[in-house]
Amino acid sequence: MKQLRLLFSMMLMVALGVTFQACSDDDDPKEQPENTITGDYHFDVWVAVDKHGGMGRDVKTLVRSVNSLEDDQPMINFVGEGTEVNYKLTLENIVKGAYYYQVPVSGDRFGKYTLSDNTIQTVQEQKFATNTYTPRKYTHAWLDDNNLVIMAANGDAKQVIWTKLDADLHILAEGTLDLPVPEGSAVLTTSGILPYNKKSGKLIYFYYGKAKKGLNSTASKVFTAVINPATMAVESNIQNTWLDEMVGSAYGELLQKCVFTDESGQVYVAGLTNDADGVERSHLTRLNAAGNDIDTSYDAFSNDGKLLAAEYLGNGKVLGYAREDALGTGIDSYSHYYTIIDLNSKTHTPISCNGVRLPYSGGRFSQRTAIVNGKAYIGVNPEDSNPCIYIYDAATGKVEKGVEIAEGYYFEQIRVLEKKAQCNGRYSLL
Repeated sequence: MKQLRLLFSMMLMVALGVTFQACSDDDDPKEQPENTITGDYHFDVWVAVDKHGGMGRDVKTLVRSVNSLEDDQPMINFVGEGTEVNYKLTLENIVKGAYYYQVPVSGDRFGKYTLSDNTIQTVQEQKFATNTYTPRKYTHAWLDDNNLVIMAANGDAKQVIWTKLDADLHILAEGTLDLPVPEGSAVLTTSGILPYNKKSGKLIYFYYGKAKKGLNSTASKVFTAVINPATMAVESNIQNTWLDEMVGSAYGELLQKCVFTDESGQVYVAGLTNDADGVERSHLTRLNAAGNDIDTSYDAFSNDGKLLAAEYLGNGKVLGYAREDALGTGIDSYSHYYTIIDLNSKTHTPISCNGVRLPYSGGRFSQRTAIVNGKAYIGVNPEDSNPCIYIYDAATGKVEKGVEIAEGYYFEQIRVLEKKAQCNGRYSLL
């Protein structure tokens, strides 16, 4: 009997070892960029029917999954295809691996979902415990592949609440940050922005004070709070002397990305200043060497108009989505363009294909780009032609035209998801 138990133990260890090697061929694997996917993946294309979405607009939203966005694919149409989602899900999503995470339309739970076979598949849902959140209005950070932090101002916007969950949406802990409403302000900004810096092991929370709830009521400069993720204790809280707001502060990077970390662990954030004459001016800033305040000597995008999104491509290059205010400042204005920002030279160059600049796009509040494995898939929403995908090779700078989307839809966003969940380095028996 002892020999049998020993034999079983040896077989078990072999099985564990084989499975572990299947997850990683490197005993000390290098940290992968955020937009690197190791398995098979697909793209979800989101469109609206009546008008552009975002900012809480009530629009009919359709989603269709495709395996490729290259130009050899048939035009993407939604007649008899795709999933209608707005009865349950919002445009504002957290995407991780094969899944969507969000506070759904019901506004009483956290949810984990997939979209397949023209239906929403509910993987897991978790009712709120003590802290409650509003759909669309919260920020988040992944501490690792299995630990997620959700954060937002509470109902009267006097405190910042937080909740920790695992990837299966079990609530691990919740509480309130030790952050007061800034002096001279009545409330806190709705969501703020929350990156996690893997190099320092700290959460960085960008927020500011407002004179009232709602738009155009900034009452303080941006604060940078450094948080210990293990205890959620605020280790420092510094008000900068320059930036008035962060981009996307109400929607917490659920619609578009505005903060990133480079290879050295340097944190960058897109923000804006409000001139005395009411003109918004955009900036792409970074934290100082200590990582606890905004460096006022650095600005990689000092420009009129508004920088709406910034995604890191690697090697000092950033994909920016910006607005040219002279062409219109509305959500539906065809005044938005894509540009490559150089963090070293602090210059930017609008993207062109075959020597022709990409058309201006309509639609402000969405992420019409997907970056995966060295390529950026860029969605353009022109006024006089069909929506179209352009493909930018980050290594060479080459741009090619991809697939078109049928006329009659308001192109909202691209999301890239793994086709199946990865093992994340855990032991499992085959």
